[in-house]
Amino acid sequence: MTTRIYIPRETTASSLGAELLVDAINTEAKYRNLPIEIVRNGSRGACFLEPLVEIETGNGRIGYGPVQLEDIPELFDAGFLNGGNHKLALGNVSELPWFKQQERLTFARCGLIAATSVEEYKQLGGYVGLQNALKIADKDIVQTVLESGLRGRGGAAFPTGIKWKTVLDAQDDQKYIVCNADEGDSGTFSDRMIMEGDPLSLVEGMTIAGIAVGATKGFIYLRSEYPLTQTILLEAIANARAAGYLGNNIAGSGKIFDLEVRMGAGAYICGEETSLLESLEGRRGQIRFKPPLPALKGLFGKPTVVNNVISLATIPVILEKGGKYYADFGMGRSRGTMPFQLGGNIKQGGLVEKAFGLTVGQLINDFGGGTATGKAIRAVQVGGPLGAYFPPDLLDTPCDYEAFAKAGGMLGHGGVVVFDTSVNMAKMARFSMEFCSVESCGKCTPCRIGSVRGMETIDKIVAAKDDGERNKQHIILKDLCETMESASLCAMGGLTPMPVMSAVKHFKGDFQ
Repeated sequence: MTTRIYIPRETTASSLGAELLVDAINTEAKYRNLPIEIVRNGSRGACFLEPLVEIETGNGRIGYGPVQLEDIPELFDAGFLNGGNHKLALGNVSELPWFKQQERLTFARCGLIAATSVEEYKQLGGYVGLQNALKIADKDIVQTVLESGLRGRGGAAFPTGIKWKTVLDAQDDQKYIVCNADEGDSGTFSDRMIMEGDPLSLVEGMTIAGIAVGATKGFIYLRSEYPLTQTILLEAIANARAAGYLGNNIAGSGKIFDLEVRMGAGAYICGEETSLLESLEGRRGQIRFKPPLPALKGLFGKPTVVNNVISLATIPVILEKGGKYYADFGMGRSRGTMPFQLGGNIKQGGLVEKAFGLTVGQLINDFGGGTATGKAIRAVQVGGPLGAYFPPDLLDTPCDYEAFAKAGGMLGHGGVVVFDTSVNMAKMARFSMEFCSVESCGKCTPCRIGSVRGMETIDKIVAAKDDGERNKQHIILKDLCETMESASLCAMGGLTPMPVMSAVKHFKGDFQ
């Protein structure tokens, strides 16, 4: 009997040796005359267990990890093909508390299936949402998304359904769906993981969006640093097209929708939707003035839906199970679930999908296991390089858009970066300004010049010989940040003051 072995074909696992494990396990099995089939799934999200090798048994999928090359002979000796006991044995992976305590909606299939297989995707509910969408009117699809409460998972948290309705109501001969897959925030990897582990959920979500608003063409703008993601996405798109789920006759409905993948060029600013559109059109990635909004005049001047990967990949489950089902998760105006990404100085890094409402501290301690060094937590940055630095006394803040805003921060893309007591927060504040100066598109003065002056001012604060000079520079820094916040054309310059001023507020001693 052939044993199925699951080894992730995913960037984190690959960087830790997964490709070498595939060759080594095949070689060892052949030497021992044991029939096996290796399935290339995505990662389940427990990065601290990668490379995670799973064996399909009568008692479920038994995991072993993290597995290194030198462990292979021992694993075969221990009978791991039958779920045998070994020091790396984890038991049934789905039953591990780390997974059992999550609410996986968007990532329900991630790590469970061969990533680009249409057949396996359909076995676990794939394309049910599309079939449901094809049975109802376009305005009813949009209404379902509105009822779900889904908001943009890329940073601004704008209601997805409102954006779709605007494009639906726009009158034009051509409309587009654009997926912002330029995942550039520090400490974020949810977009990459879903595209490498369950890319067909994104393909299906974009197809539903196209049918809902009357768009026949979609583009995935993919970060240039994701070559493996590109390969997997192109495979998934080709398989969907071959199965009749893309092209001129979607699932026999007569509807038209097709997809292309376009690679970015390493510019952080192209994560902003109008800059992304400029790049897609072949120009330098720079901010556009708004209005007009992309929903009315977007790609090539046509009405365009621009959504983040996670927003679009969540659409299939909403159309499969209904808007109310999804809205029943979460709290307040933050409905559904969020894939939180745990990184930085943390013991158990990885992706955790939970309903909105748990606290930052619960994420870090219950799932992350505290700091990797064992030292106390000094600061946590949530929301990428433009997110606020929270001290320990703010770790009881609920993971909710409004609660975060009230505490002076933002959830953004859901990246959580942990720092222990060895961090110097004055240096982190300076880094925020430096990052902005390097990544600014240069179109507006507050961002382009303000970030450079910000670096210089922080240097003067740290170098000040007395309190009088230090206080004078603090006033200048505050004034500079207020100018950037109110006068920058986009969130790049407008949000850079958030990490800077949070560091000054909560860690003033580091600026002495």
